[in-house]
Order: sequence, then structure tokens, then C-alpha cells
Amino acid sequence: MSPVAVPPVESAAVRTVVHKFGGTSVADAERYRHVAQLLLAREEAIQVTVVSAMKGVTDALIELAKLAASGDEAWRERWHELRARHRAAAVSLLGEQVGSTIEWLDARFERLAEILAALAVIGELPQEVLDRVQGLGEVFSAQLLGRHLQALGEDADVLDARDVLVVNHGELGVDVDWKASAATLALWRQSHPARRLVVTGFVARDRKGHITTLGRNGSDFSGAIFAALFAADELHIWTDVDGVLSADPRVVPEAVQLEALSYDEACELAYFGAKVVHPQTMSPAIERGLPIIIRNTFQPQHPGTRITAASGGRGPIKGLTLSPDLAVLNVEGTGLIGVPGTAERVFAALRNAHVSVVMISQGSSEHSICCVVRQAEAGRARDAVVQAFSHELAAGQVQRVQTTEGVSVLAAVGDGMAGQPGVAARLFEALGRAQVNILAIAQGSSERNISVVVDGKDATKALRAAHAGFWLSPQTFSVGVIGPGNVGAALLEQLRSAQPQLLARARLDLRLRAIASRSHMLLEARGVQGDWKAAFNAASQPLDLDAFADHLLSARLPHTLIIDCSGSAEVAGRYAGWLAAGIHVVTPNKQAGSGPLARYRAIREAAAATGARFRYEATVGAGLPVITTLRDLVDTGDEVSAIAGIFSGTLAWLFNRYDGSVPFSQLVAQARAMGYTEPDPRDDLSGVDVARKLVILAREAGYESSLEDVAVESLVPEALRQASVEDFMARLHEVDAAFAQRLVDARARGHVLRYVAQFAPGQAPSVGLVELPADHAFANLRLTDNVVQFTTRRYCDNPLVVQGPGAGPEVTAAGVFADVLRVAAGEGARL
Repeated sequence: MSPVAVPPVESAAVRTVVHKFGGTSVADAERYRHVAQLLLAREEAIQVTVVSAMKGVTDALIELAKLAASGDEAWRERWHELRARHRAAAVSLLGEQVGSTIEWLDARFERLAEILAALAVIGELPQEVLDRVQGLGEVFSAQLLGRHLQALGEDADVLDARDVLVVNHGELGVDVDWKASAATLALWRQSHPARRLVVTGFVARDRKGHITTLGRNGSDFSGAIFAALFAADELHIWTDVDGVLSADPRVVPEAVQLEALSYDEACELAYFGAKVVHPQTMSPAIERGLPIIIRNTFQPQHPGTRITAASGGRGPIKGLTLSPDLAVLNVEGTGLIGVPGTAERVFAALRNAHVSVVMISQGSSEHSICCVVRQAEAGRARDAVVQAFSHELAAGQVQRVQTTEGVSVLAAVGDGMAGQPGVAARLFEALGRAQVNILAIAQGSSERNISVVVDGKDATKALRAAHAGFWLSPQTFSVGVIGPGNVGAALLEQLRSAQPQLLARARLDLRLRAIASRSHMLLEARGVQGDWKAAFNAASQPLDLDAFADHLLSARLPHTLIIDCSGSAEVAGRYAGWLAAGIHVVTPNKQAGSGPLARYRAIREAAAATGARFRYEATVGAGLPVITTLRDLVDTGDEVSAIAGIFSGTLAWLFNRYDGSVPFSQLVAQARAMGYTEPDPRDDLSGVDVARKLVILAREAGYESSLEDVAVESLVPEALRQASVEDFMARLHEVDAAFAQRLVDARARGHVLRYVAQFAPGQAPSVGLVELPADHAFANLRLTDNVVQFTTRRYCDNPLVVQGPGAGPEVTAAGVFADVLRVAAGEGARL
């Protein structure tokens, strides 16, 4: 095997380094070889290697003991399997030199079989026997690695920790007898001076000489203990990840690796379940200022995460953790106010019931005390507190003792938050934007940890939102697009093209997870990659708007967004429900903004209640900032006295070109051929679309206008409204004479014809063909330009005009995309 690539170690001649390898690092013979090569590539003066049992062996040994104690003869087969696994590893590692190792293993396994047979006879499993059995995996593992190093010609010895390490078990865990252990180790070293040592993790003896273990994570603790006993310069803990991550990557795939942590930060993260070294392990290191480096056995060239007394890195928050399966215990009553010792009674009751408290929160009013406990202990906790306060409950001094199960604790950890204002605000803002309710809050005076209790069903979303809120990962949106037609297709292409830049520059991840048309939909769990059109065309799942929304929410990403590029009234009817569920809605669909007032009110109320954004800039003027401008006027206290505009690119083009030289019907045919009209030009000529836009603006200005209120002049003759498209186009010449006469009359007065929408408070809104002076702002537009004129209290003498291209898939899609980015900016994206 070729040597493992490891960076050179500086000052090798004076360095003592302790390495600890977990079960995944020594899972089989191949992994032992890898570890051996990794160790041999390091030039350390004294190298101490602490090993765990082979992956899964400790659990297998515990199962063996339990089976035997229960009288289940299946333990014999499992025993044979476990012995065979270790014998096979030995043969693979040692080849022709395996003889003595097989004898050694067989002797230990025979002794194990005798113990198991005795358990089967007595029918119970004493703790002392369990400790003896479950620690054998480390004993076997150390022998395998040590003998492999010796077979490679290395000066190596195997140290059975049970021969030197003396500990005591107390209420606060394992207490190391440092003096006795150091003396025994010094004596052992006199006869074992090798430069490389392999040590059994997890096992020890108590002061009475009985074999014991250090508990779960005991091998890591062994590593720290021997690092202290050997006065090591560093402790390297080798595992299966590159180091400590900012969050659980199974929940937050965007989690980043942390280069450095302080002991305090690592303890806080570990307490709440982060995959990091156990706080117990850090105790010897903290006392001696010993650096701990978390490394990846499978990528030894990676520098890992360095844990020392000093914090490192930038930003107030280093990482976030999530503790699930918890419950809130709340003690509430007027009799608690100002009464000394109340908290002591609560926690004494919990202590006596052997209930561990995860988090504590109490308001300054002292009206209630809230604490978080393990959900499995919630019932016992409540019963204990009820019993402790039985007199006060009977007297009405304590009103209630209640538990709320199914909660999680989200903890934000970082030394950098101490003394820095706004950290808590950013956390709460991120959770609020993600529609996550906070049930309880706790922060210690060290300001190193802010913990919040959230409903378990919101836990994943909360962690992702907070992670993005502190710029530890991109702001991520679960995006669904409805209506991949002209505008929708253009939008999807714009999204695809802009995604890399948005991710790199603004740390904004618009993750397209669903596309739907009127007939079918595509739902992708990890997001649509590559050619969206091919993927969508290959999809066969029938359209189900409920399933569509559920799919977007199921990822529990911080934010969910539906972009409706259809013109469907049915889809618009879903907006209120989506907004009520916290889903942002962006649309060019005019059905919501101009539809029934009751539906419009429901949409606005749902958005106001949840904070979800409803954006619809492209419903009027495509990509022009028409609604944004009007909203700014109203929000800053201006009063709208009139709105007028040309809101149809088709009608703008027709009347900009209509000078009498070409009949009106021929211009319509030209516009249709050039793609300026809908497939049925009557959709443009009817004026209904323009009327919808006027209603949207009137409502945005604060007036409850409806489509039925608008006087609409249709340019489609009554006789042609029910005809087929072909018949309509063939007979449209019938209107040419009437339009020609209106043009002649207008010119005689020095006017031009324009199709204009008009609204003024107290007057009936109207849409129709009007005469305008030749010098009017609307008289000199460029081809398909849209224009809107706002007359307000501020802009009374010289109205505010917004003008520009107001039609076309690309322009409209750009307007929709701009709304999407406004929503993202409102959710904290750095745009």
C-alpha cells in the first residue's frame, strides 16, 4: 500500500501527539492498514494511539451479554460470528505472522464464552460483568493495530488501559485518579519504552481494581486522559468527517466546516448534540490548555477543526445545533411571585425524580418557571412537580403544572456574540421570516449561547433559517413555478441563468423544486437540475395543486415561494391558503388583483397575518416599476387624485401606427403576424385586460374598486364577439369605416386616438378610445410602450410618469424575477 499523504509535522523531535481513532476508522482490516500508514507517515517523537472497538463491536458485545442473561441460546451463534470477524481481520493484517495473535484472540473469546455461559445460568446481568464484556472490543482492536505495526517492523507496544488507568464513578460522571494513574503509567513505561504505543480506549479500573468503562464517548475521553498523562502537545481525534460543522449536514446540506473553536464553544455545541468532541473529553484538555484537532481519517490531508482556549474565525455565531424529542414543563401561579426558594423546590423535585433539565427560562415577573426536559421523562417530571406543589395547587396559589411535548431546542453558539448587539435580533428575525414560533428563550450572561424552544415540526425549518440568517449558508427558497408557457418559460431560463451568480454574489439559493402546467406537474426532491424543459416534458404526474404546495413545504427549507405565471382564476383562488401557510406568492396573473373583492381581501389578510409576501408587479406594465412606484407614493403619505395610462402594448402599437394610410383591420392582422397580439386578438381589443390592470392600480392606491365598476369600451363589434377567430379576422374590415371616421374627427380637432384607462376617486373608472391633444404625454409613445401617469398631492402640476416596454415574455418574466428578488431581499438575502 502506498503511504498516506499527510502534511509534514514541524518540530517533530520534541512533539508528543496522541491520536484517537473511532470505530469507523478501524472498521475492518483495510481500515487498520490505512490507520497504520497514516500514523507511520507522521514523524512524532512519541506517538500514542488510542483506539475504539471495530465498528459495531461494542453493541454486538452488549447484545451478547443480554442474550445470554435472558437465556437466549442465540448468543452462541453471535459469539462465533464476532470471533470469526476478528480472526479474519487478524489473518488479513498479519498473514503468515498471525499464529500467536489467533491464539491470543481465541483465548480471550473462550474466556468470554465462559462468562456468557455463566450469565445464562444466573439469569441476570450485573453491571460489573457488563463493563467487563462491553470493553473487550477496544482490547481486541488495540492488539490488532499494535501487532500490525510490529509486523511492519515498528517499535510499538500495546497498552491495556486497565493496567494503568484508575477512575471513580461519581454523580458528575467519571473522576480520574490522576496521581495513581500517572504513577502506574510511569512504572509501565519503564518496561515498555517504545516510541509508538497503541492504547485501549473506553476501559479502565476503579479504585477497588474492578474493570469498568468510561461510558459512551469513553474512547474519546481515554484519548484526552492519555494526552494529559503523556503531557502531549496535541490530541488528534480522527473520525469520519472533516471536522466540526456549523450544523448537522443531514439537516442543513450547506453546513460549513469550522476551522477553529474555543473550548467553550465546543462544549456548548456538544451539549446540544452537535457531532463534536464530548464535553467530558475536553475537561483534561481545558485544564492543561491542550489543543484538540478533529480530523478525518478518510481525508488525512484536511486540516480539520482546531479546538483551543482562544476562539477563532469570524462572525458572532460559530454553529447551530438542534436537540429533538424534548418537552416543556411549565409551573405557573400567582403564589410564585416574590416567594424565595420556588425554583429550588422545582429543581429539587426533578433531581429526586432523576430528571435532567436541558434548558431553563423564567420571566422577571416570577409568575412562571419553564424548563425543558427529555420527552421520555416528561411524565415523570410533571408528576414530581405536582407532588412537590400539591398544597399550593390545592390552595390555588399554583394554577397549573403542564407539559408540552414534541418540541426541540435550537441553540446558536459563538464566543463572538458576547457584547455584540443585534445577535438575538438576527436570530429571531430569521425565525420570524420562516414562520417559526418561539415557545421559550434562554441566554446565559456569558452571551455565548442563545437557546430557543420551537415546535418539533418546525425544527428543521428553524435550523435552516437560522443558519442562513447568520450567513453560514445561503438563503434557500423552495421554489415552484406554475405555467411554463411563454412568460413562465422565459422566467425559468432567467432563473437557471442567474442561479450561479446569485449563489456566489448574494448567497441566495433559488432551488427550483416543482413545475406545473394545467395538465401535469414535475416534483423534484433535490431540485430540478439541467434541462428543466426535458425533465418537465418527461413528467407524467397529473396536476394536483395541494400536492404541489405540500411538496414545496416538505423540504422544510427556510422559505417557500410559488411563482404563478398562469392566467388561471383557479390558481389565483389558492393564493390566500398558500400565504396563510407562509408561502410567498409572486405572479403576473391579474386574476387575484382584479378579481372578486372578497378574494382580494382574503389574500391581503393572509399575507398580513403570516408575513408571507404577495408580489405582483408584472400584472401591470410587465417589467415597468408601476406598482412599486405607486406603493412608494402611498406608503410615504402621498394622496392619489388620478391615475391614467395606456396599459396594452398591443393597443399602444395599433394606435401609434394608425394614421389612416392602412385600414385598422390590416394593422390588427399585421400585429397578430408579428406576435404582438394574443392568438385571439379579441383578448386585446376587448379592453378587459386593460380594465383589470386599472382595478389593480385603484386597489393599490387604497380604493375598493371592482371590475364591474369599470366602464369598458370594447373595440370588438357585438356581431363578431361570438365568431371563431378565423371568422373574426375575415370580417374585421367591417369596423374600418367607423375607425376611419373617428380618426378624421380627432385630427380635425388636432387630436390623436389612444386607448386609455382612467381612474379618479369619486368618479366612475373607464377604459376606452379617447382623443388626446397631439402634445399629450400619451400621444408620443414608442410603438409598444406602456405608460402610466400618477397625479397626486405632491405631483399635481406635473404628474409622475412611468413609461417603457410593457409587453413581451422576456420583459414580463424580468418583472416577475425582480419581484422574486424583492421577496428574497425581504427575507435577508444580501442583494
